[in-house]
Amino acid sequence: MKFYSTLFLLFFTATFIGQNIEGEIKNSKSKPVENAILLNINSHTHFHTDENGKFILENTKVGDTIRISKLGFLEKKIPILSMQHLSIQLEDKIFSIEELVVQKNIKSFQTIAEINLKTNPVNSSQELLRKVPGLFIGQHAGGGKAEQIFLRGFDIDHGTDVALDVDGMPVNMVSHAHGQGYADLHFLIPETVQKIDFDKGPYYSNKGNLATAGYVSFQTKKTLDHNLISLEVGQFNTKRTLGLFNLINNEKQQFYVASDYQKTDGPFSSPQNFNRFNFFTKYNSKIDNHNWFSIALFHFKSKWDASGQIPQRAVDSGLIDRFGAIDDTEGGTTQRSGATIKYEKEIDDKTNLKNTFYYSYYDFELFSNFTFFFNDPINGDQIKQKEKRNTLGFESILNKKYSINNLKTTVQYAVGLRNDETKNSELSHTLNRQITLTPLQLGNITETNYFGYINVDFNIGKWLINPSIRLDYFEFEYQNELVSRYKTQTDSKTVFSPKINILYQVNEQLNVYSKSGQGFHTNDTRVIVTQSLNKTIPNAFGTDLGTNWKPSSKIWLNMAFWYLHLGQEFIYVGDEAIVELGGKTERKGIDFGLRYQFTKNLYFSTDFTYTLAKKLEAPSNENFIPLAPKVTWVGGLNFISANHFTMAINSRYLGNRPANENNTIIAKGYFITDFNLSYQFGNGIELGGMIQNIFNSTWNETQFATESRLQNEMNSVTEINFTPGTPFNGKFFLRYKF
Repeated sequence: MKFYSTLFLLFFTATFIGQNIEGEIKNSKSKPVENAILLNINSHTHFHTDENGKFILENTKVGDTIRISKLGFLEKKIPILSMQHLSIQLEDKIFSIEELVVQKNIKSFQTIAEINLKTNPVNSSQELLRKVPGLFIGQHAGGGKAEQIFLRGFDIDHGTDVALDVDGMPVNMVSHAHGQGYADLHFLIPETVQKIDFDKGPYYSNKGNLATAGYVSFQTKKTLDHNLISLEVGQFNTKRTLGLFNLINNEKQQFYVASDYQKTDGPFSSPQNFNRFNFFTKYNSKIDNHNWFSIALFHFKSKWDASGQIPQRAVDSGLIDRFGAIDDTEGGTTQRSGATIKYEKEIDDKTNLKNTFYYSYYDFELFSNFTFFFNDPINGDQIKQKEKRNTLGFESILNKKYSINNLKTTVQYAVGLRNDETKNSELSHTLNRQITLTPLQLGNITETNYFGYINVDFNIGKWLINPSIRLDYFEFEYQNELVSRYKTQTDSKTVFSPKINILYQVNEQLNVYSKSGQGFHTNDTRVIVTQSLNKTIPNAFGTDLGTNWKPSSKIWLNMAFWYLHLGQEFIYVGDEAIVELGGKTERKGIDFGLRYQFTKNLYFSTDFTYTLAKKLEAPSNENFIPLAPKVTWVGGLNFISANHFTMAINSRYLGNRPANENNTIIAKGYFITDFNLSYQFGNGIELGGMIQNIFNSTWNETQFATESRLQNEMNSVTEINFTPGTPFNGKFFLRYKF
C-alpha cells in the first residue's frame, strides 16, 4: 500500500504541481542551438537555451505543451508526456520575422543583431562593425590601420569609447602608441563569426573600460557548416583567397582551421601595396555532459603604404587630384598572434562556471604625416609610432539561479584580470621611414586592471529588474627611456560603476525598458602618471528609455531616447604626445530601427539616429564637439530565395557635422550605396559579385580640421584634410563548398 501511495504522490506532483525538466536542442547537423525560445503554452512562461543548447523548464508538468522557436528554424510544438530528459531537434528553414517574438531580455539589440546576420551576411571585418545600428567607420591609412569609429555622437577615434572583444579577448589596446583604445579588428576572419552581440550605453557590468558609447562582442563558430574554398578578384588589383576546413566534426569534438590572404592597391595614384594574412583555428571538446573545453589560436600580419590625408586646397589648385598624395611614404606594418582558452563546468542544474583565459602578442609600426611641412619645412613632418605588446588576462563567471514562488533570480558573480606590458612605445620624427630625426617619446608601459562585478536578474511576472555593481582597480607604471636617470612612475585608480536596468514585458509583441548606469574610459598611462589633471579616468553617466515592438507579424520596430554625460572629455593624442582638454560634455538623441519582411524572400531594414552633442563648459558659439555625428541613416533591401539566389542593395548616409568647436569648418556628409548578388549551384559552387558605390559618388571617408603647410606655402592653413572615399568598383567571387 505504501508503494502505491508513493507512486500516486509522484504522479500527482508531476501532473498538477510541476517540476523542472532538463533538455537540449540541436539542429539537423546535431549542433547545439543557442538562444532558442521555449514557451510553455499552458503557463505562458518563457525559457531559453544556453550556448550549449541546454535548457531547464521550470514548474512544468505532464500535459503541458511547449512551443519552440528560433530564427531560421521551423517552429515546433511538443507535449510533455513524462518528466524525463528532452532531446529536441529543429529543422532548418528560410528565416522569417513572422516567427519572432519580443523577448524578455534587457539586451534590446540582441534580436536585431540576429536578424542582421541572417538577412545580410558579412564579407569583411569592416562590415562586421557596420552591423551595429548607428555605428559608422572610416579608413584613412591604406586599409591596414584600425578604422575610425563614430557612435552616439562620438568621434571615437579608433576605439576610445566603444569596447570590442572576440570570444572574450579584448580587441582594444589601452595606452596604445597611436591612441587610447586602439581597436584593430582585422585579425578576425568574417566567415568564422557565429554571433554578434552589441548594445549602446554604459549599462552592462560585464563590459568595463571603454564601454561608454557601447560595446560589440563577436563569437566565433564552434564548427563550420561546410568546408569552403573561395577566390575574389576585383578592381585596383584586389584579390582575396579564403579556405575553411573541418578537421574533426562529431558530437563530442570539433576542430577546424581558417585562413585568408588579401591584397589591393586601392584607387590611389600611389599604390597602397596592401596585403594581409590571417590564420585561425579552433578546437572544442565536450568532455562529458557537464564539462566543455575550447581553445582558439590566431595569427595576423599586415603591411601597407598610404597616401594619407590630403588638404582640400591642394585638390582645388590642381596640385594633386583626389586620389593623389602630399606624402606617399606613409604606411606601416602590424601583426598580432594569440590564444583564447575557455572552460565551462555545469555544477548542478542551477549553477555553472565559465572561465576564459587569453594571451596575445602584438607588434605595430605606423608612419604618418598630418601637417606636411608645418613643423619641419626642410624634411617634412613624418612621424613614426611603434610598440611591442604582451596582453594576458582571464575572467571567471559563476552563474547561479534561484526560484522562490513567482520570483526567479539569476545572480552572476565574476572576477577578472587584464595585464598589458608594452615595450618601447615610441613617437619619433622621421624621414622617408628610414631615418629617425628626433625621438619625441620612448618608454615602457605596464597597465593592470583587476575587476569584479555582481549582476542580478529579478524576474517577477512581467517585470525584469537588473541591478549590478562593477569595481575596477587599475595600476599604472611608466619608464621614460629618454631621461638620463631611470625612474618608474606609478599611480593607481579605483572606479566604481553602479547600473540598473528595468524591463516590462507587455506581451509577446511589446516591451518597454529603461536603462541607467555609470561607465568610464581610462586615459593613457603616460597621462595618468605624469599629468596633474583631475579626472584622468572620465566617468560617463547614461540613461535610455526605449521599446521593442512587433505591431504586425512582418514588422519589427525598436526605438530609444537616450542621454549620456561625460565627466571630462580629454584624451591623450599619440600623434603629438599631448593632452587635449575638452571639459564636460553631454550627448542626447533618438535611435529608431525597423525590420520588415515584404514577402517570404524579401527583407527591408533601416536604422536612423539623431544626436545633439555639445560641450558644457564652453560659450554657446564654441561648444560644438568636432566630428560628432548628428544624423545617420542606413537602409537596405535583401532578397534570399530557397533556390540559393541572394541579392542585396544597401545604403548609408552620414550627415554634415562640425569639424571644429565654433562650427566654421564643416565635415561634409555622404550617401553611398552598395550592391551584391550571388547564386549557388546545388550544394557546391557559388558565384557572385559586389559593387561598392554604385552611383560613383564623390565622398570623403574621413575628414579633419587640420592646420598644415605645404612645401611651397609661406603660412599654414587650417581647413579640411581628408581621405577620399572609394569610387565605383566591383569584385567577383567564386566559392566551392564541400
